[in-house]
Amino acid sequence: MISKPDKNKVRQRRHKRVRGKISGTAERPRLSVYRSNKNIYAQVIDDVKGVTLASASTLDSEVSGKTKSEKAAGVGALVAKRANEKNITNVVFDRGGYLYHGRVQALAEAARENGLQF
Repeated sequence: MISKPDKNKVRQRRHKRVRGKISGTAERPRLSVYRSNKNIYAQVIDDVKGVTLASASTLDSEVSGKTKSEKAAGVGALVAKRANEKNITNVVFDRGGYLYHGRVQALAEAARENGLQF
């Protein structure tokens, strides 16, 4: 009997492949997304120094919404606001191996609407 591949291992392999091609610098940091079943997290990272410059998640009290997609949009807006406070406008988007659909797409579009360019 043939077993189905583990979805998370497939995602991690896809993420490794993408990360080989992109990385964040001081001029253009990386906007990294991690999605769990309940929450979504976003970080703006300078990979050269190995430092997180701004972050947001659905665990923050400022994020509200009824659905997971609405909360993800709130996280995108919040991380964009926090990045703008540190004069960061251009980023490289790292979707973390997830498909650009649903919560990841909502986060990215909200970040763009609030001033991040990618």
